Amino acid sequence: MTKNVAALLFVIATLAAPSAWGQGNAADATDLQALRAAVKADKKAYVASVLALTPAEAKKFWPAYDAYQRTLDMTNREKNVTILGVIGQDKPVSDLYAKQIAKEFIVADEMETKARRTLYNRVMRALPATKAVRYLQLESKIRAVQAYDYAETITLIK
Repeated sequence: MTKNVAALLFVIATLAAPSAWGQGNAADATDLQALRAAVKADKKAYVASVLALTPAEAKKFWPAYDAYQRTLDMTNREKNVTILGVIGQDKPVSDLYAKQIAKEFIVADEMETKARRTLYNRVMRALPATKAVRYLQLESKIRAVQAYDYAETITLIK
């Protein structure tokens, strides 16, 4: 039970925290440990330092970025609520409840995919293609690290 409480606290801290991470440079983005460390203090500042946007690019880019981060925060909260229900049980779940859990995860993943598609369209219009792809790669790496951290803390249902 203590292990589940610790996992629950980690999930809450990781997913409910605002999307703020640290500064670094483009070279750091290739080392996932360095990326994780750089992103923890201020994600937006880190993204800004990697992209080196002009004022005109920034004016178009940041609204798309902010909208995407809000959607990520919302989907993370939904996943968190689902996980809280599973961890809180600390016992085997019924087949019906397991199906509901799976459905909730799929809905959250679909919302994130839709938001990523919208982000792609907006970023490709806002930035030169090279900078747009650099950002999309960076966001993908950040999400992969977050997904790994999340998966590492969650126990499988019984």
